[in-house]
Amino acid sequence: MSVPAREDFDEVLLLLGRLNYVWSNTESLLIHLIAGLAGTTKDTALVIYLTLNTTRARADLVERLAKMEGRAAEEREAILEAVGRLTRLGGLRNQYNHCIYAFDPEGGNPRTIQMRISDRRAGLRMGRVSRIDAKAVDDIRGCIAELATLNRKIWVLIRAAGYPA
Repeated sequence: MSVPAREDFDEVLLLLGRLNYVWSNTESLLIHLIAGLAGTTKDTALVIYLTLNTTRARADLVERLAKMEGRAAEEREAILEAVGRLTRLGGLRNQYNHCIYAFDPEGGNPRTIQMRISDRRAGLRMGRVSRIDAKAVDDIRGCIAELATLNRKIWVLIRAAGYPA
């Protein structure tokens, strides 16, 4: 497996920009799901979406609305699957958005250092380091492709359910 040289970090940055674009575009589809599931307008759903300032809160709201009584099982399952997939894909995005980048002065792979504290039984764990190697680049590309596919799937769901678009 080839390792990207330090000068190839520009390509990684372009991929991360693309990942953020595709992520934001796909996450914003939750607005339409909120509108449809809550039986409100897109503008009202936008206010709700913007008031909830984390993806987790927005996803929780959509999942809870989908689970309410009176929802067709097929509709509920399609929404839960889509939101679950979005949440899972968010892990990779979060890894690259909530970190600092470190560079090897010898020209080796750049690394990410996670800006997160994990509580353990007897202590804390901080600063998990991950290399940005060829596998990481492939993972980013794969996540971008999966998000694009999910985006199209959610649009199909929105149209089929007749949610405000």
